[in-house]
Amino acid sequence: MLRYAVRRCAGIVPTLFVIVTAAFLIVRLAPGGPFDQEQTLAPQVRANLERAYGLDRPLGVQYLNYLRALAQGDFGPSLRQPDFTVTELLAQGLPVSLALGLMALLPALAVGLALGIAGALWRAGIADYSGTAFAVLGLALPAYVTGPLLALAFGIGLGWLPAAGWEAGSPRYLVLPAVTLALPVAAAIARLTRASLLEVLRANYIRTARARGLGAWRVLWRHAMRPALLPVASYLGPAVAHVVTGSLVVETVFGLPGTGRYFVQGAINRDYPLVMGMVIVYGSFVLLANLLTDLLYGWLDPRVRHE
Repeated sequence: MLRYAVRRCAGIVPTLFVIVTAAFLIVRLAPGGPFDQEQTLAPQVRANLERAYGLDRPLGVQYLNYLRALAQGDFGPSLRQPDFTVTELLAQGLPVSLALGLMALLPALAVGLALGIAGALWRAGIADYSGTAFAVLGLALPAYVTGPLLALAFGIGLGWLPAAGWEAGSPRYLVLPAVTLALPVAAAIARLTRASLLEVLRANYIRTARARGLGAWRVLWRHAMRPALLPVASYLGPAVAHVVTGSLVVETVFGLPGTGRYFVQGAINRDYPLVMGMVIVYGSFVLLANLLTDLLYGWLDPRVRHE
């Protein structure tokens, strides 16, 4: 298992390097620039700004300078918010985004597994039909539709939870955004768990375990659940990516001061260092999530480690 983990960890650095290189080239070669405004700047003012931020140098020199600063943990200054560095902006928004993602992922995993197991055990029953309906709705409705509906119903209509905004130290403001993010993830996990568990319960070794007189719950937890969780483990990497990138829309809908708004503002304003910092942070989280998924998959299925 240790050798398998080392091999997976060794692939993170080159993958992250490719992400940084591709993002750098895309944002720099796209039309427009950070100082393009409705009123055109004077040529001398534009030249001074580009010289101050090193944008007047050749693209290769800019790339090497950025890698050198990045190796020291410096994401650079924000071009459109000169009073803050990218690191300071990340420190302001990242805790909110991480708390939102954690509040969304854990309930989604618990609800999705519970609905999937219930649907497989009581097939063609009320639990199965209810779980299928939940999965269809969760996957069909996008976050920009679910979010306003939840805010309208529970925030404005019933007044149980804040419809939008943010107050530090109050998790009530994260409940509706977390539910909005969790619904499609829980729906996908429920469908995967139900389909995989139904297939495993039909296997020959499960029939053999039942023939030996083992109880239904012991057969389920000791023999069926581990192989049934393999598709769910494979989905956890994309699920974390969905929670991280999906927060861009949800944070905008609910007015949360997370990193999503900085990413959107940086992309609109062509703030190169800010966009690069967000891409690197999001890419690192996705790579880490995929690494944990690979390790979990290897623990569930030893054949993967040997291959």
